[in-house]
Amino acid sequence: MLKKLLLLLTLICSLHLSAGEKVVKSNPRHRILISTDIGGTDPDDNQSMIHLLMYANEFDIEGLVSSPSFGEGSKEEILRMIDEYELDLPKLQRGLKASGIADAYPSPDELRAITKQGRKSLAPLKGYDTPTEGSEWIVECARRKGNSAEKDNRPLWVLVWGALEDVTQALHDAPDIADDIRVYWIGGPNKKWGSNAYNYIVENFPNLWFVENNASYRGFIGSANDQSLYQAAYWPTFMKGAGVMGDDFINYYKGIVKMGDTPSLLYLMSGDAENPQGEHWGGSFIPMSASPKYIIDGPLCATDTVPVYSLMEWRLKGPSEGVAIDSVGFILTIDRQNWEGRYEGDGIYTVRYSPKAPARLPYTISSTLPGFPEHKGEFVAGNEWPGEKKFDHSSPTITPVPVKLGKTWFTDRLDFTSADGKPSKWQGTASIAKWREEILRDWAERWKWLKDAK
Repeated sequence: MLKKLLLLLTLICSLHLSAGEKVVKSNPRHRILISTDIGGTDPDDNQSMIHLLMYANEFDIEGLVSSPSFGEGSKEEILRMIDEYELDLPKLQRGLKASGIADAYPSPDELRAITKQGRKSLAPLKGYDTPTEGSEWIVECARRKGNSAEKDNRPLWVLVWGALEDVTQALHDAPDIADDIRVYWIGGPNKKWGSNAYNYIVENFPNLWFVENNASYRGFIGSANDQSLYQAAYWPTFMKGAGVMGDDFINYYKGIVKMGDTPSLLYLMSGDAENPQGEHWGGSFIPMSASPKYIIDGPLCATDTVPVYSLMEWRLKGPSEGVAIDSVGFILTIDRQNWEGRYEGDGIYTVRYSPKAPARLPYTISSTLPGFPEHKGEFVAGNEWPGEKKFDHSSPTITPVPVKLGKTWFTDRLDFTSADGKPSKWQGTASIAKWREEILRDWAERWKWLKDAK
């Protein structure tokens, strides 16, 4: 009898392993802190906040930090979302109980108490400035590791949905926390905005435990033209009439599920969080040995190619007499946006930029300072990151200066296929897209709690 039982168990295990495409959802509880630009330029943070609150029972949430860096985001927007959560909480609690789930939801007041305001502007050239309520809270939470009565030695997972400004400030002010945090960052466009903060981290904390998700997150963003149950039909099928949060969801992208920041949370909801190369709802990643960086001291031309998401640093000579440090000396106009080149000292003016997508990018540099070398240029952001291919730099004005990273820095897989095996513009997306329906089915069960509970 025992022999037959062992054979049966072996068969079950072999079937499970042969399936391959399965991620175990049960995991230890993680300590998490969210840094979000909610209320800023992209309403998908509101969508992701609703998702977080509906799964709040599965985590020890230690911080909700408003880090808009640009735009009009503030902690008041987080508090508004918590108010919605409070109205839906009785139904969520009844749903938990009916499902036999023992974990409890945090109280609204507990969440309000850990909601903090972070930096409301981008960091200067040096990458940091002055502490904020948000950056100080990151430090306080990170230092709790091992100091509590329960001897909680779990790391603090810092999930960044916007720019890195408050994380960078926290690391600058308290470098001792580097060993106690795990950072999962939704980069891409956020890297473009927060290049100075990113530059400070790679230069000063190359051994940080860091997942740099520049493209894979796009695997969770479905097509706006998709009329299927798990895209356009998802809100009317599962969310409409499902509590306050369900009715509010329609206000963000007309209810189309985007949630480009949610993969940071999904990563912790499945698989082994300490192994980024394994399978997770929030993606699978590869080690990154160096962060591509380029110094530019003159015009670029159309044959100059850099990997997309690279850090580009224009360092241009100009007048020095009577010019204040950090004052604006020139304007870089690129991709219909203006970026300020500031005076660093010794006659050098600097601006950093990171291309958010593969493209041919013409640009101009203009200045009102007499004698400043104005010019036009052009370069190509190649589609592969971090650039294993050999890129052509024909201009003598561009110099690669890659920043070496440690063994715990990870980024998007070099896989340009979609979930259905077709070619994709964005690398790594299949590692998330293949779980999308499973994730949304799981979420749909919680929406039922808000619809069905009386």
